[in-house]
Amino acid sequence: MNDFTSHTQTAVLLLFTALVTITLLLCVMAGPDRDELANFYTGYRTLTPFKNGMAIAGDYVSAATVLSTTGIIALAGYDGFVLAMATALSLVLLMFLLAEPLRNAGKYTMGDVLARNMPGRSVRIAACVVTLAASLPFLVVQLSGAGSLLTFILDIPLDGAKTASIVIVGTLMIVYAALGGMKGTALIQIIKIVMLLGTSAVIAFLVLNRFDWSTDALLQAAQRGSGAGPAFLEQGLQLGESTSAKLDFVSVQFSVVLGVACLPHITMRLYSSQDAPAVRRSMSWAVAAVTVFCLLVIVMGAGAAALVGSRLITTADPHGRTSVLLLSHALGGDPASVGATLLYAAVAGMVFITLLSSVAGMTLAAASSLAHDLYAQVIRRGQAEPRTEMTVAGWTSVGVGTIAIVLAALVQNWDVAVLTTLAVCIGASAVAPALTYSLFWKGFTRTGLLATLYGGAGSALVLMAFSKAVSGSPGAAFPDVDFHWFPLTSTGLVSIPVGYLAGWLGSRWEHRRRPQSGQESRRRYEESEARLLAAVD
Repeated sequence: MNDFTSHTQTAVLLLFTALVTITLLLCVMAGPDRDELANFYTGYRTLTPFKNGMAIAGDYVSAATVLSTTGIIALAGYDGFVLAMATALSLVLLMFLLAEPLRNAGKYTMGDVLARNMPGRSVRIAACVVTLAASLPFLVVQLSGAGSLLTFILDIPLDGAKTASIVIVGTLMIVYAALGGMKGTALIQIIKIVMLLGTSAVIAFLVLNRFDWSTDALLQAAQRGSGAGPAFLEQGLQLGESTSAKLDFVSVQFSVVLGVACLPHITMRLYSSQDAPAVRRSMSWAVAAVTVFCLLVIVMGAGAAALVGSRLITTADPHGRTSVLLLSHALGGDPASVGATLLYAAVAGMVFITLLSSVAGMTLAAASSLAHDLYAQVIRRGQAEPRTEMTVAGWTSVGVGTIAIVLAALVQNWDVAVLTTLAVCIGASAVAPALTYSLFWKGFTRTGLLATLYGGAGSALVLMAFSKAVSGSPGAAFPDVDFHWFPLTSTGLVSIPVGYLAGWLGSRWEHRRRPQSGQESRRRYEESEARLLAAVD
């Protein structure tokens, strides 16, 4: 082992240990009392708009955004640039369209929002099912990626190292979610976004400085390093240039814009804002932080293409997920220098805290839905004791985390990137239509809601299972078999209209077949409309 590897491993291990120690202490100190239900779900809404905005930004920026998007930019250029901007645009859409009504309508979970005008066990069950369907695939991807990335960062070639890494990260995420609740995980998200912005800014500064602050020189070098030449700055490197590929490109962008910000672990953060003005200020901070980060990601991705090159990037990982780590090597200069060691350790720490915080937020959202929607509202019919519900929330965190760990360990050697696409498509096809209809259409009914949730999620799941992302292409999850009949790799272009259409048809059907039920839904909406849209009691 050379000096660079030895020194770097020591620095990275020390940083990892410090991060785990600090974050665990914060979770224990900020964790709610056992009978303080509102504290567990919302942190008593004590975070300032700035802190809550940073927590929203931290939850929003997943490891997929940090690693996969950077890799796509390094390998596919223009396609990655558009993906980064679509990621930022999704949060802007949430800010202007849904954030304030969600805060006014919600209490603890997405189920509270949807059941506001349509109470009933079926609505709670559907909300819980869709929350799990959108959260669990993301969890598996993040944990599976944690195994590969941590063994790469620490240069551990031992058998079982990936599994051990998955178990360690998964155990930590369970502890964070179960002990910290909303406030504890918020503090971790704040640490994460500060580290992300700080480290990424340093990397972007070094990249631009290397090219004398000339973006033209950077992009020209990126074109050469990518091996694609002028095509690096044109659409088509990631998915191709055929008609179906162009439709697929549009489908991906629609799914990201509508789906990412509507995922349950993102919307759950809005309920912890103090009031409507606070949620507006929180979202302003979150949008600013995410937009700046996405711009930094573009610089880092282009820098990786220019300074590392596609050949070395794809050798380390075919999807380019290690490109930011390889970029830090290229920028560090003398491998034995203190600066190179510190730079790589900082990037490694950024990746590590991103993995930890991302999975903690998703676990908390899934566990909260199981405890509050399924147990407290369905099984106990709204009569659960706060202490008991808190206990159930802790154990559901353990259950969700354990299932995710087992699944991630089983698929650790598979290409499971398709699960990220699936989660985003479910968010865009089921959650987004359900929320927009519920918040803005007084004619929306229980039948329409169930049709939206199950129809949107079901269509995304079925289409994805038989898509080119799963089989029938070299980049598919199962490239050696072919059972696909859906020609795209993202389902949004079809499943999003299905979700909206199902909600409309279901609502119209209920108005015709059961006019009294439809009128009751309309009456409840009108009674809460002032508070919903303007926070007026």
